[in-house]
Amino acid sequence: MVDQARARRLAKRISSIVATAIEHEVKDPRLRFVTVTDAKVTGDLREATVYYTVMGETLDTEPDYEGVAAGLEKAKGVLRSKVGAATGVKFTPTLAFVLDTVPDAARQMEELLAKARAADSAVARVAATARHAGDVDPYKERDSVE
Repeated sequence: MVDQARARRLAKRISSIVATAIEHEVKDPRLRFVTVTDAKVTGDLREATVYYTVMGETLDTEPDYEGVAAGLEKAKGVLRSKVGAATGVKFTPTLAFVLDTVPDAARQMEELLAKARAADSAVARVAATARHAGDVDPYKERDSVE
């Protein structure tokens, strides 16, 4: 039976170990601007997926996604041995690195919300000066024939 709580705890521990190892022990300059955001472990604890984001050196420069992916692939063995030594599980999970798209999705969502707010304010401006097209009360009672 799969113990989801154990898998979550192991994933959190792997995330912490990999982040610390990238920051302090792996000397690859391509990994300077990498941030580990999350990790997921399969139910059998054999495979771990580590999610990461990359920042550019400045706000105006585009991050080197390919260089970072190559650096992580090169450091995968060292990182897996660090995970194995620090977790003490019977089988050290294999590591797969996936670029986290959540920050980009959040930025796109913020842009869409800004457009919606602008459209709402335009509708509110038009509604403030709007008048009824017909009578003020189109449902007034007519004289009934009895």
